[in-house]
Amino acid sequence: MSIEMKIPAVGESITEVTLSKWIKNNGDYVQMDEIIAELESDKATFELTAEKAGVLITKASEGDTIAIGSVVCAIDDKATAPVSAVKSTPAIEKAVTTSTPVSETKKSNKEATYASGHPSPAAAKILSEKGIDVQAVKGSGIDGRITKEDAQAANTAGPKTNVTNTVTSVGTRAMRAEKMSSLRKTVAKRLVAVKNETAMLTTFNEVDMQAIMDIRAKYKDKFKEKYGVGLGFMSFFTKAVCEALQAFPAVNAQINGEEIIYHHYADISIAVSAPKGLVVPIIKNAESLTLAGIEKAVAELATKARENKLTLEEMTGGTFTITNGGVFGSMMSTPIINAPQSAILGMHNIVERPVAINGQVVIRPMMYVALSYDHRIIDGRESVGFLVRVKQLLEDPERMLLGV
Repeated sequence: MSIEMKIPAVGESITEVTLSKWIKNNGDYVQMDEIIAELESDKATFELTAEKAGVLITKASEGDTIAIGSVVCAIDDKATAPVSAVKSTPAIEKAVTTSTPVSETKKSNKEATYASGHPSPAAAKILSEKGIDVQAVKGSGIDGRITKEDAQAANTAGPKTNVTNTVTSVGTRAMRAEKMSSLRKTVAKRLVAVKNETAMLTTFNEVDMQAIMDIRAKYKDKFKEKYGVGLGFMSFFTKAVCEALQAFPAVNAQINGEEIIYHHYADISIAVSAPKGLVVPIIKNAESLTLAGIEKAVAELATKARENKLTLEEMTGGTFTITNGGVFGSMMSTPIINAPQSAILGMHNIVERPVAINGQVVIRPMMYVALSYDHRIIDGRESVGFLVRVKQLLEDPERMLLGV
């Protein structure tokens, strides 16, 4: 008898998910509550666990988009668990040893796994896309099985099979078609909607980062020793933004129908590059945090983003966004508003440039900053004033730290 497993509800507004990865393969024996697959929605990644112990019967492939409530797999809970899956006792081990010849035991265990050189479904898909013959790949898995990691590391220069229809190659004119993930599709739709539905403008300024760099150089070791996190630029920018939002509340507001919602708190969204795309986790009530508190929050959220462990709650809401293109070498950009917010601040790389200070040309570490905003709710005076205030706080951080 097989028990069907359906895609569970993972969020109020989520109607479908993408099967991003099978942790267990078709025919594997799984234990109850064992993780068998990873599901990806437009907001986060979730784990699917086995509802019963038994043999897994997959009914969907990696990359499939599946509606909430649809069957994704079945589990044959009447199947007998292989010896390796049973928590053996000395008595059981003795019985197995005395009643089963070694050669037959090895044979049965072999049959319970893939044959030497056989790829897992995920590995087979990767090798097919690369056009690599499975015979040219040495497996590092059980009994020589080719794992996903083996396939990813395989050299495309080896013997090739017929290229599937996902790859078209004529000489050096190679192309590859890849299905968009749920996250990428949602990001695409939202970015286009923002461009079409808001009166978005961008204003620029530049910041002399010398004062902040001096503080970091002087206190970074003591800061790390006391708080266990590094003293980065993001905490200074977040602190400056929170201070400026109090002076210019419209930048921290949102349009809701025919109303303007003003927030008396600052939930700062931090754009983070994750393996599956850009995600924007939120530092709640950032205005009440110290530099150390902000750095700890940023480090924790960034780690979860890289490991695809962010929850819906950690990515829901937000009143203002900060994005740092400087880590990738960007000198200047016009960031797109993170709807339904009304503004976003873009940080960029720090470059030593000649600037005039008190009538003298000096070399200073300068950063361009950009504020994209919705002109329907934020006027030019407020947008420019907000960015100037951020600049002032960053160039004179003692005022920000002392609250003066």
